[in-house]
Amino acid sequence: MQPNTDREVRFVDTTIRDGHLCLWANSMRTGMMLAIADDLDRAGFEAIECMYTHPKKAVRELREDPWERIRLLRARITATPLRTIMGRFPQFELAPPLLLELRTRCEAAAGIRQARISDEWNQVTGWAWKVRLCRAVGLDPVVNLIFSESPKHTDAYYAERARQLAQLDVYRVCLKDPGGLLTPERLRTLLPAILANVGGTPVELHSHCTTGLGPLNALEAVKLGVRTINVGIPPLANGAALPSVFNVAHNLRLLGYQPVFDETAARAASERLERIRQHEGLPRGVPAEYDGAWYRHQVPGGMISNIRHQLRLVGLEDKVAATLEECARVREEWGWPIMVTPLAQFVGSQAAVNVIVGERYREVTDQTILYALGHWGGQEAIEGMDPNVRDRILARPRARELAAWQPPELTYAELRARYGGPGVSDEELLLRYEVGEEAVAALRAAGPPRRYEHLSAAQPLVTLIAELARRSDRRYIHLRKGALSVTLLRRDA
Repeated sequence: MQPNTDREVRFVDTTIRDGHLCLWANSMRTGMMLAIADDLDRAGFEAIECMYTHPKKAVRELREDPWERIRLLRARITATPLRTIMGRFPQFELAPPLLLELRTRCEAAAGIRQARISDEWNQVTGWAWKVRLCRAVGLDPVVNLIFSESPKHTDAYYAERARQLAQLDVYRVCLKDPGGLLTPERLRTLLPAILANVGGTPVELHSHCTTGLGPLNALEAVKLGVRTINVGIPPLANGAALPSVFNVAHNLRLLGYQPVFDETAARAASERLERIRQHEGLPRGVPAEYDGAWYRHQVPGGMISNIRHQLRLVGLEDKVAATLEECARVREEWGWPIMVTPLAQFVGSQAAVNVIVGERYREVTDQTILYALGHWGGQEAIEGMDPNVRDRILARPRARELAAWQPPELTYAELRARYGGPGVSDEELLLRYEVGEEAVAALRAAGPPRRYEHLSAAQPLVTLIAELARRSDRRYIHLRKGALSVTLLRRDA
């Protein structure tokens, strides 16, 4: 019997990008990724997310080279396209476009083949130049249409933005739900409005599990015509991450659809990753309980821990709930910005300041002032803002200083003169820009990435011996089980 291709559903894997960002605070090491790379490639995903990760974490804490990570993964993952995430770079700076251009060229050279593009305001101007850049360096552009819940973000709003996307040279559109705010009910009107206006461009769904609805949203999207779903592999699925591919595939089969992936290979990756998780003492993603409060404050899950940390520093940790309520109020006054990086962090920081100081907007952050001046969102941000709040923010000496400031311009020659030197690659140039030359030097001295291939449930003895060999507090170890005898002796003993 020939398969019914109209019922086939495919998947994009987010395990080694969004999965460990949401659940392990970006602590997944290169060796952990390499340990499951062959199985991920055999699983037959349409793409695997893997990007030049935040170097402040990878370089300073893990002592790993994010560029070498991509190349090592590309050497193992040969059949499946690797996909990067393309937003602002660096995320919290009004930086010259040159930096993102250089990063994108380096990613393409390292083996990336697709880019999932974001503009935090869903503005066509932000999408268009990134699409052109992707095409120029040989990447297929997948543009995020970011979902948000507010009086502004109606079906008509998304239909209009979909029509704008239809005019661009886009490989795909991704309905991105970073806060897990979508519901099956909302999808029933939203998704048809997008599909009717996107000009036939394929649409995929990326819906997090923060409210527990991600798996249900995946099923509803397929019923409405979407044929690609973003998923993760346990233990890096669920929680604040993406739905488990196994759960989504199981329920799709019950509905009469045909999930297209190699489940045996995906389960092999999951089993090895679970061994790594246990070995490192890292958390496992579990299905989240529904919490309607998310729809009011819409603060991303990872940000709540940062707010709690800010409040703890000043002895006000009991004010977390009040700060989340203040986030909702600030967001409304600012014209309903989408709670996604970096806007969510700006809203959250100002809300925390308001609670800590005890008087709203008596003190404001520089980013709040720059937002009110239109540097983060242009005229859309200015026009949406409560005029009384905006006047209060700008009626201070610091605002007058920043009003005269312009985002820096930087040429490639200036960047290389400031951070380069003989033999310095463009990759290292970007690393030095973000973390400094000393941190890069420490990275180079750290040696190759730690290996994790030995952590296999199928080879318990090999795993045990490898772990014992890593110990430095014993000179002599002897193992015996039945007729088997193993002795480990340190060379310097």
